[in-house]
Amino acid sequence: MTEEKKTTRKEIAAGKTLKNIMADYFHEMDEAAKTGSKKIAWCSSVGPAELLRGMGFLVFYPENHGAMLGATRMATDLIPYANALGYSPDICSYLTCDVGSYLQKKTPLTMAYKIDSVPKPDVLVFNTNQCRDVQDWFAWYSRELNVPLVGVHTHRDIGNIGAHQIKDIASQIEELVPQLEAVSGEKFDMDRFKEAVGYSRRTSELWRACLEAAAAIPSPWTFFDATIHMAPAVVARGTEEGVEYYELLLPELEQRVRDGVAAVEGEKHRLYWEGMPIWGKLRALSEQFASLKTCVVASTYCNSWIYDQLDPADPFESMAVAYTELFIVRDEPHKEAYITDCYEKFKFDGILFHDAKTCPNNSNNRYGMPERLSQKLGIPVLTINGDLCDLRCYSEEQAKTNIEAFIEQLEEG
Repeated sequence: MTEEKKTTRKEIAAGKTLKNIMADYFHEMDEAAKTGSKKIAWCSSVGPAELLRGMGFLVFYPENHGAMLGATRMATDLIPYANALGYSPDICSYLTCDVGSYLQKKTPLTMAYKIDSVPKPDVLVFNTNQCRDVQDWFAWYSRELNVPLVGVHTHRDIGNIGAHQIKDIASQIEELVPQLEAVSGEKFDMDRFKEAVGYSRRTSELWRACLEAAAAIPSPWTFFDATIHMAPAVVARGTEEGVEYYELLLPELEQRVRDGVAAVEGEKHRLYWEGMPIWGKLRALSEQFASLKTCVVASTYCNSWIYDQLDPADPFESMAVAYTELFIVRDEPHKEAYITDCYEKFKFDGILFHDAKTCPNNSNNRYGMPERLSQKLGIPVLTINGDLCDLRCYSEEQAKTNIEAFIEQLEEG
């Protein structure tokens, strides 16, 4: 393998607007927490955000905070404080680093936005479509802060989704309304709820188009870019700001495609990333792949915030469909079919599986899927071991060497 050359990242102009959106988002919540001007709901990232927005809540996502703790590399030092409470080092490192952050009164919001702490919630709302960890995580804060906890319990390991499952989830979401009314002090407004659902749907349609721009050869952006630019699809879901951001980003990506602008100069290889990001190593990995003229063009992770099934005309049932058709909820055959469809669209020549130590729900390499897909698609696969936040689980030198060997394999193939 030739020595790596220093690469220059091609900045996305919309990123300047993204920084302003995120600053405004956190400052608005900080002000509301201090003044009590608006109620604040903490929500799991794939929870019923549209309902919360439609009921006038500001919405904070602890998983987003966990990702920030990982990206700033604060997480590894904070995790042991949660372990000392009895939380295993093997469970979600978003959970453990976030609890550690609370206990130590340290947050990346201070350095980024001069905000002393995350906003105190008025209510905690979870959906177990991701895992049980979010429920246990929020339950700890419910006890610690004496704040009400409500949630949705989603069916898991689903192949074909049945009408009874959708009806169950829809009714669970609808049953949250009186509980949330008791917190907000306001009556539920169906029109405002439908408006939030409409904003989420449009945000999802635009975000899907942004991600699918990477099907172009060469790709105008990478998975590593998308992990940053997906932020409004997560935190601004159900708002006009989310729609406006992707109305800005999408034309820029489309122009790059028309102009043949490559995110990775001299793109030779295209990969699919399966699993969670390694938040503390995004830049290092991005630069390594770019130096190897390899573009990571698609992932299941960034697609997790596409909910174009949402329909303002049928808000409760369409939310149930959107939050149950998620990749993470489905069974192995569905997941393999999904990745096969991505292969047809994005034309990648290899798949990288990230086995995240503390996130078994988003690690799909443990039951033979890489080997089955490799045989089915006729492309090589690589598994790297690591974690979303806990860098003690990640050997940078081992991963670097394995990636280099994998790209050599692609070049010889």
